[in-house]
Amino acid sequence: MIVAKNKKAFFDYEIVDQLEAGISLLGSEVKSIRAGKISLKESYAEIKNGEVYLLNCHISPYEAANIFNHKPMRERKLLLHRREIKRWMGKIKEKGLTIVPTKVTLNNKGVVKVEIALAKGKRAYQKREVIRERDREREMSRELKDYKK
Repeated sequence: MIVAKNKKAFFDYEIVDQLEAGISLLGSEVKSIRAGKISLKESYAEIKNGEVYLLNCHISPYEAANIFNHKPMRERKLLLHRREIKRWMGKIKEKGLTIVPTKVTLNNKGVVKVEIALAKGKRAYQKREVIRERDREREMSRELKDYKK
């Protein structure tokens, strides 16, 4: 079940490669995610000391947790294999790519997973072209719908 999607990532970046990673969370964070109180806007991942951390991801505090609550913007460790981290570290250094989360899922066992993507930033003219293409598609579908009536 998809809990959150980062739609802006697909608009702002060109996705090169994707991986699914586990995420190290506290109990109150998991309960908050189950309630859908997570935001991936402007979040990104960074490799520090051979480990991947998710930064700027906002998980709202869980109301019933009282004093045992978590910090909403703390950095969270992503669980990946060492070889995957090394492969992505090489790509990031050589090509100027970044790691962005694209979606957060909750499987039937209650495990929270984050899909992260190796992404290259789009230029302004590329973004405008995407908007133009989307408008053309929308207009064509409207005309087809009107034609069928």
